[in-house]
Amino acid sequence: MDLGTLGGVGLGGALLLMAIMLSGTGVATFIEPISFLVVIGGSLSAMMVANPLSRVLGAMKFINIALNEPSYQEEKYIQQLVTFSEKARREGLLALEDDISEVDEEFMQRGIQLVVDGNDPDIIRSIMYNELNKIQERHEIGISFFDTWGKIAPAFGMIGTLIGLIGMLKNLGGDQSAIGINMAVALITTLYGAVFANLVLIPIKTKLEDRDKSEALVKEIVVEGILSIQSGDNPRILEEKLLAFLPPDRREAARMESGARE
Repeated sequence: MDLGTLGGVGLGGALLLMAIMLSGTGVATFIEPISFLVVIGGSLSAMMVANPLSRVLGAMKFINIALNEPSYQEEKYIQQLVTFSEKARREGLLALEDDISEVDEEFMQRGIQLVVDGNDPDIIRSIMYNELNKIQERHEIGISFFDTWGKIAPAFGMIGTLIGLIGMLKNLGGDQSAIGINMAVALITTLYGAVFANLVLIPIKTKLEDRDKSEALVKEIVVEGILSIQSGDNPRILEEKLLAFLPPDRREAARMESGARE
């Protein structure tokens, strides 16, 4: 569970609540069912128009991805690829077939199998990068979904504002209490739209982009490692090549760990 996501939303909500209380305005003033219906209901309805129903109903899947922080442990994959490289140089590429079942990562499994089957490097590169591109295309569906929703929600906040202003103008010279009610609806709906978009929807989109980059990095490490094994690169050269994907501090830690194992 990514505590940063939940903590950020919780902290943002708490700070807004504190700001309301410090302003001297009662919290009850900001609870407006009409505004909630316009922003949440209206924007969700628009998303149903813009997307297949199955995607809207499956939006929780994208939220779960944002809420659960993956632990890819790139160093583990690098070390595993180095081990395969050492074995391939000692015993040949066919010897790797015995280790395929021990690989946890399905993407790496397929890559090793392509090498064992004796495929051309260009074919291996094409197949693996094509799969990586398709994975990122699927990720882009969720990213685009929340990006669109984040743009639509404030627009429905403005629609609620127009509803409130129309009601207020209609009652000018009439029921004075209705003017205040409609003005509150107008302003609170704008607030709801802005908060929902900027505290929930847009951050989820950004978090999904981060998840996509993290997974793509691991896949690129695997592809580069597989191709280096296939070409017979020296295991130490392979390790340095893959460590270049990591930040400098993690590279040094990985080198020290590798040296300790040796």
